[in-house]
Amino acid sequence: MWRDSFKLQIFCLLMAVLAIVVLVHNFFQVEHLDDDIVSGSSWITENNVQHSLSQTTKTTRKPYCDYKQQTLSKREQAEQESLLAAIQWPKPPSRKIAFVQSTDPASSDFMIVKPSGFFKVGDQLEVLVRMKDFQGKLKQYGGDYLQARIHSPLLKAGATGRIVDCHNGLYKVFFTLLWPGEVKVSVSLVHPSEAIQVLLRLQEERPDRVYFKSSFKSGRYSETTECNVCLPGDLPVCNFTDLYTGEPWFCYKPRKLSCASRINHAKGGYQKGLLTQEESLFFQSDVNIKRPIFSSGPDSVIVKPKAFTESSNTDRDEDPTVSPSGYYYEDEWRSRTHWIHHFNKSDDITKCLQGKVIHLFGDSTIRQWFEYLTAFVPDLVEFNLGSPKNVGPLMSVDLKHNILLKFRCHGPPIRFSTVFSSELRYIANELNGIVGGRNTVIAITIWSHFSTFPVEVYIRRLRNIRRSIIQLLDRSPKTLIVIRTANVQELGPEVSLFNSDWYSFQLDSVMRKMFSGIAVHFVDAWEMSLAHYLPHNLHPKEVIVKNQIDAFLSYVCPLQT
Repeated sequence: MWRDSFKLQIFCLLMAVLAIVVLVHNFFQVEHLDDDIVSGSSWITENNVQHSLSQTTKTTRKPYCDYKQQTLSKREQAEQESLLAAIQWPKPPSRKIAFVQSTDPASSDFMIVKPSGFFKVGDQLEVLVRMKDFQGKLKQYGGDYLQARIHSPLLKAGATGRIVDCHNGLYKVFFTLLWPGEVKVSVSLVHPSEAIQVLLRLQEERPDRVYFKSSFKSGRYSETTECNVCLPGDLPVCNFTDLYTGEPWFCYKPRKLSCASRINHAKGGYQKGLLTQEESLFFQSDVNIKRPIFSSGPDSVIVKPKAFTESSNTDRDEDPTVSPSGYYYEDEWRSRTHWIHHFNKSDDITKCLQGKVIHLFGDSTIRQWFEYLTAFVPDLVEFNLGSPKNVGPLMSVDLKHNILLKFRCHGPPIRFSTVFSSELRYIANELNGIVGGRNTVIAITIWSHFSTFPVEVYIRRLRNIRRSIIQLLDRSPKTLIVIRTANVQELGPEVSLFNSDWYSFQLDSVMRKMFSGIAVHFVDAWEMSLAHYLPHNLHPKEVIVKNQIDAFLSYVCPLQT
């Protein structure tokens, strides 16, 4: 009996010693990891465990998932809190809402306030939207995500509306009537408020729902591991945090190869099974994703021209918050913030760009600008850099008129197919390498590839870019910088979980606020895609891209007024 008790004590003592050893070992691992985050070097351990790309279901956060732990100045912290407060979304009264109590666009309706009133160009049109559930009952809370526009199909005219949530199931939409004739109203439910809460949960809890990968190679031997801003689990990682911007990026360490042997980056895939059975009911294409809401009465009004004797506001005051920022008429975008010249001839574009270097930074939506200009201007000839067409970098040259056009994708996260590691460049760093001047033109867009991450990750990226822009304008104030906003796209149940218009709307709102007040210009791709009659598309059709280019070039070569 005594011997058994003594053995038990010895066993417990050995277990305690072993636990201390493990704690000390883990402590030094964490210490080394933190040092690597500071130094930007790769962390290499003797624990060579290969990580399978399919092992992505864990959600335990390691110390290297630092989007919430980043050190901010008081000013940066205040700005971040202000931005997050500005995009805060109304929540349902309960986290558990049955599907039959969720918003039903087929039962909901809208009505024009004073539909038989007298309207003229420049007046405001008010529309009241009433949301009902699948039981036909009026909703008692807000938080639905709506999109609305006015349009005249025969005139190929359209503009967006400003939506106000009354937080009681009612929504007011305000339109500025900008052209004469019959003007129709269209309202659609993008997501019910119940679906928005699911998107919020995924944004905060599952930043790994799109995962990335990198290949590591030495001689004939290669390995592929998963990469991301945040990596779950307890496996050793390679730290690829950028030395200059502090932008974090990590890959699981290969089993045999060093972190320095990384050769590329690519999209890995999308997580499945993210929703419960009840949650999946909130994401149905023919039921509650981008479904029209119909009028309970007239859905159009007649607008009279403004009297000739009435004053007309022809001033253009560039402001990214002006609503609407412009409108279509005869398929041409007419901005309310700056004068637009329509470059319908290639010679006009050549004349505008002669002697200039144009840098396009961002994702595939600004790559469309490169493709359009290269195809439309005969003397712009693409120089083969051996880069993949959809990835870049890309370059076109017009030697006769001394024009250089360049495109480069932004740094990770980027959901492109394979990008060489040497071509993974952060926009902020690229801007720091540009001399600038009156013949330098820069256009930037960055939004779509950040939709699966908490907004803090996006704020940090824009803060770095903004800092580099301010420094560039300080040393070369004649440099022209244009920001292309986000745009709407086609949505289905799966796309909604990764690239919903609601995610894009949140990011676009942050982008406009962070770049307002500094000497940059905006091309409002959001309204240009939402106001047009063509179906929504992540990559808008050529007629919309052409209008974006017209707005862009009108900054490069402004009309003399």
